[in-house]
Amino acid sequence: MNQLAAICFRAVMAGVFLFTLAASAVTNDFRGAQFIGFKTFSSFKKSAGEQTNEVVLTSPEIRAGIPWDEIILSWNADAPAGTYLKLEARAVYTNHSTRFYTMGLWSADPSRHPRESVLKQKDDDGDVQTDTLVLKQPAGRLLLRITLGGDGKLKPKLKFLSASLLDSSALREPLPPNRAAWGKTIEVPERSQMAYEGGGVWCSPTTVSMLLAFWSERLKRGELDRDVPEVAKGVFDANWHGTGNWVFNTAYAGSFRGLRAYATRLSDVAELEDFVARGIPVGLSLCYDRLRGVGRGPNGHLVVCVGFTENGDPVINDPGTSIHVRKTFSRERLMDAWAYSKNTVYLIYPENARLPKDRFAHWESSASRKAATRK
Repeated sequence: MNQLAAICFRAVMAGVFLFTLAASAVTNDFRGAQFIGFKTFSSFKKSAGEQTNEVVLTSPEIRAGIPWDEIILSWNADAPAGTYLKLEARAVYTNHSTRFYTMGLWSADPSRHPRESVLKQKDDDGDVQTDTLVLKQPAGRLLLRITLGGDGKLKPKLKFLSASLLDSSALREPLPPNRAAWGKTIEVPERSQMAYEGGGVWCSPTTVSMLLAFWSERLKRGELDRDVPEVAKGVFDANWHGTGNWVFNTAYAGSFRGLRAYATRLSDVAELEDFVARGIPVGLSLCYDRLRGVGRGPNGHLVVCVGFTENGDPVINDPGTSIHVRKTFSRERLMDAWAYSKNTVYLIYPENARLPKDRFAHWESSASRKAATRK
């Protein structure tokens, strides 16, 4: 294929991908949230960065299936010491486009390159709140941009990129429960953040540590079992001054060979049940006060959903306790607490895992894989 033909072919297939997204917007009920994932990046425009050792990948314009006003951008990369990534997102309206907001600066070695969220990005269109871009008005389209750089000729390898979109005004009817998950508990190792000096604020890395330990046992891969302080060091956000940046936690987990990890929004406890029924535990971001019934908060916390009782109440590995990490909470209380984060989850699993059917385009699925990898 000559160069001109190759360019035309890529342009046509990028159009096919965008048409797929547009068509799905007509036929699908997204229930106010949409997940878009990329495993290959041949449809992205490649250009030089500001630094001589940088490569910039810019997506084609993506037409969303919902009027979105929030986006969480997740990534998995093989980023050895000395390399770095910059992740950006732009909303596109009919009459203008926003700036490219920086969604994160990522490096495995922050002593050489920054690993931090970016402060003071608020303008007339929106603001980045640590790991989430919040718009003042919903948009229908978006662009993504990733800068890959490093010392000398070193560059990271981007393995996966996802955008979790949310229409925060959407109203959703409850889904019928998936009773196949009732009475089932996944044996995820129990770990307490309180067991470590300074661990009182380590709920997120403890959650990641538990999920990695589970897959370490299942896959017989000892290198995945990482102690909580090691995870906390690997996800620390210098500008947030802590370890609670959602996408830094999933980027850390997704840096391991063969693992997929990202933050996304679900719409109902029934979707948690779908994962538990498949034997896949899920990290949940929620309000701890609401979960325990001691107030309305806000008090952000991360836990692992490991199962459901015979009556459909969720079984949780709660890292915020010194003893009895595994607890059961009422379904209603979990729903109220989880709504605090607008139903944000950490999904961490092997790349070849058999995932539950994605009825509403809320996570990586066979359909989203095919759409995202078309060339």
